[in-house]
Amino acid sequence: MCFAFSRILLVFAASGIVPAWSLAQTVAAVPASKPRIEPGLEKAVQWKWWVAPSDEKSWGFALPGSEQGSGAPGAAAPPVMVRPATYEVKRGDALVIIARKFTMEVDQLKIFNGLTNDTIRIGQVLRIPTQKELNAMAPPPAPPEKDKPKAAPKVPVVFVPTREAENVLLQAFLDRERFPTGPIDGNPGVTFEKALELYRSVHDDVPTSEALRQKAVSVVGEPFTRYALKAEDFRFIAPETAPVPGPEAVKPAKGKSKGKQVPVLPPQTYEELTAATLLAYRTPWEFVAERFHCDETFLRSLNVKIKGTPTVDVQFQVPNVIPFEIEKAFDAPLQPAADPGNPVTAAIVELSRLEIYQGGKLMAAMPMSIARPDLRGHSTWTVLDVIPRPRLATKQEPKTTAKPKIANAFTTPPVTEVVLPPAAVLATEQYLAAGPNNPLGILWINLAKSKTTQALPYGLHGTSIPGRMKSQESLGGLRLANWDIVRAVRLLPAGTPLQWK
Repeated sequence: MCFAFSRILLVFAASGIVPAWSLAQTVAAVPASKPRIEPGLEKAVQWKWWVAPSDEKSWGFALPGSEQGSGAPGAAAPPVMVRPATYEVKRGDALVIIARKFTMEVDQLKIFNGLTNDTIRIGQVLRIPTQKELNAMAPPPAPPEKDKPKAAPKVPVVFVPTREAENVLLQAFLDRERFPTGPIDGNPGVTFEKALELYRSVHDDVPTSEALRQKAVSVVGEPFTRYALKAEDFRFIAPETAPVPGPEAVKPAKGKSKGKQVPVLPPQTYEELTAATLLAYRTPWEFVAERFHCDETFLRSLNVKIKGTPTVDVQFQVPNVIPFEIEKAFDAPLQPAADPGNPVTAAIVELSRLEIYQGGKLMAAMPMSIARPDLRGHSTWTVLDVIPRPRLATKQEPKTTAKPKIANAFTTPPVTEVVLPPAAVLATEQYLAAGPNNPLGILWINLAKSKTTQALPYGLHGTSIPGRMKSQESLGGLRLANWDIVRAVRLLPAGTPLQWK
């Protein structure tokens, strides 16, 4: 009987007819796919959110010896750090890490402990000065020229013309030309091929693959370069948290390294996100990957010899792009002045790409995604002003009233709407702080429908998940990588028409 039943279904399928009873059973048998949500926002995507500006002085952590982040007059005093009298050296520690942990200079820590070099050992007990003792310490005298330590020699980057290196060369070239392919990973793909197609459509000097490669070599040079972490980079990197191995560990990229998975930090919870005063990069790896527009797993595969947590002066091999310098991201002017003689227009194409034109010619095409699957637009919108360093605010008010889903309208009897009791709403706003790991990234561009200047609840903005923004739902509107949104805003004058295609 089962065989006969299957034969009947095959006949229906071949004829293009699906009986209602078969459809009902099929719908009931296939569970609805659960959307993947950005970690920590599983419940938050169901609430109403809005964009709120942040205080410029809260942008970045204070470095030892600087007055950055001291706060405006009348602001709440920052919490006083509790300094222990001593600290026992642990595995992975270095003087620079310990000094940063207790907001002091490395030289101050060495002088206070009578150290003549940077060598420390596990189990060694170091004395930690109080803030009063730190203030009383005179800065160490500058060493004579002959005694100054020599800078670490740069390790040359050897360009071996592998398929991966050739792909990185083209990805870095397209990125420099404002036709990026997404996070650089050395792999071909649909976005890569589309970027090549669009670039060639407006540049008739690269009719062949070899012509394109020669132009890429002349613009980029070698596909890789070197970058050494600087002390000031740690303004945007959260204090160290021990990584843990687990199912979310990063696997080495294919062909680059074999062995154990790389342990990474566990996903942040919503409570951790709302408790943070700055949603900073969680590791130096994340900072360097975004600075050089690349996938973090790929970055790790290029630098397998770096062990533990990278510190100041550690050198990385990175794609040879123009770096995204977060410390200069808001240098004025953010938006250009409109030029009526050479107008700028923009378009959202297939919900996957932002195209920017000047004088009718395509001058940039950047990968884009929507933050929520229900976001759609039509006709033409308008680019308005910019909110740098955005944060998000909510009172946890649900977006819509829950309604039951009907599996099959032909077989399921009509049901009345179920009105659920109102959820508890917060009395005051709750915030996700500004920072590169805010779901809106580092910048928000207000949008309005045509013929109005009323900002919509959706905007163009950055993202905290550049490598997953096309596969995970989040908060906000139309997402670009942080390195792309800071370039896009400098091409889009206020009043630019934004067409939906």
